[in-house]
Amino acid sequence: MALEVKIPSVGESVQEAVLSEWFKQDGDVVEKDEPLFVIETDKVTLEVTAEVAGTLSILVAAGETVAVGTVVARIEAGAAERKTAPADKAVPAAAQKEAQKAPAKAQAAPPEDASAPAAEGPQPKPPAPAPRATPPTPTARLESVSLPPSVRRMAAEQGLDLTAIQGSGPAGRLTQGDVLRALEQPGEGARRDVAPKAEKAAMPDEVRKPMSPIRKRIAARLLEAKQNTAMLTTFNDIDMHEAMAMRGRFKEAFKEKHDVSLGFMSFFVKACVEALKEFPQVNGFIEGADIVYHNHQHIGVAIGSPRGLVVPVIRNAEGMSFAQIERAIIDYVRKIKENRLEISDLEGGTFTISNGGVYGSLLSTPILNTPQSGILGMHRIEKRPVVIDDQIVIRPMMYVALSYDHRIVDGREAVTFLKRIKEMVENPERLLLEV
Repeated sequence: MALEVKIPSVGESVQEAVLSEWFKQDGDVVEKDEPLFVIETDKVTLEVTAEVAGTLSILVAAGETVAVGTVVARIEAGAAERKTAPADKAVPAAAQKEAQKAPAKAQAAPPEDASAPAAEGPQPKPPAPAPRATPPTPTARLESVSLPPSVRRMAAEQGLDLTAIQGSGPAGRLTQGDVLRALEQPGEGARRDVAPKAEKAAMPDEVRKPMSPIRKRIAARLLEAKQNTAMLTTFNDIDMHEAMAMRGRFKEAFKEKHDVSLGFMSFFVKACVEALKEFPQVNGFIEGADIVYHNHQHIGVAIGSPRGLVVPVIRNAEGMSFAQIERAIIDYVRKIKENRLEISDLEGGTFTISNGGVYGSLLSTPILNTPQSGILGMHRIEKRPVVIDDQIVIRPMMYVALSYDHRIVDGREAVTFLKRIKEMVENPERLLLEV
């Protein structure tokens, strides 16, 4: 019985998706709940798993755009069991007859050593020597690993032993980044088994690839924000000394009690929640001729992924503790890595925080995540000389930026909003007392 594998529905607004990558090949045996392929829509990337075990028959190749509900493969349930049937049942009848005649032929065979005296009676033929095991070829090793064609081609050209590389993708799968790192550091697990080619093919002058649905969506929203809002950015800097000291004092106890690490993002989420309560304009948006204000703080946290930037939403952050905020962020990061993020995870945000500091950014002007009216940009922490009480001291400082829609937020409110965040992060006990 064959089970149809279809493109799942991921939301009412999504009618089609790109089948971006197959993890299996046509004819492979798959297990239940084993990942089969990844689809990309204009909002999310989703991994589709097998509902039953069996043999996979692929109907739609990777890279095709297909409508929701399209059958892209079939799984022949039970085919895997038939492949592993006992050997005596699988041997044809003719082969069994030949096996029965084998002893008679063995009797007529001369002894292997002609100088040795022949023993009386028929002698059994000595067993044939076991075939010498040959080491697997690089091609066999490449075929034993499931990975995208682009990665397979790159590894074959460079003669890499993929089985010696530790994969960083879901379920330990190799990614193109893993192969690139192995090329840069061949001693880190990747063995060069194939001699380099005498001549390397010339690199093309340019490479043209279609934009992914997520990249198209990101481009459209960024352009929409630039064209349809009166966006302006204000800046400030924050002394992170007290926040870092508090984190250092309590991180071990925090980790032991809550089973999650204490990061700086929870400090900024809590600070933004309090500032948004004080300045509701930054938490609202314009809809037609109206201004819509929110009595809740749904904070979007921008997270980078290999396929593009996504902004999952921490709902009702105003009622969450530091531990709950950190756990929510970690859960979203895990869902993104495992391609399990849902459209509902991305909807309903009222304000966004983007941390470019994790990539080393010193300063930036973040673009609004429309229809929201404000976005906070965090940056890297670095030690700088600052004046405190007429003394020059070295402190860990972070530049922060607030981009806002000037149609709804005046400059006074924006500057005071950012200053309020600075005050709370520099005095983190205020976050606990909510003062």
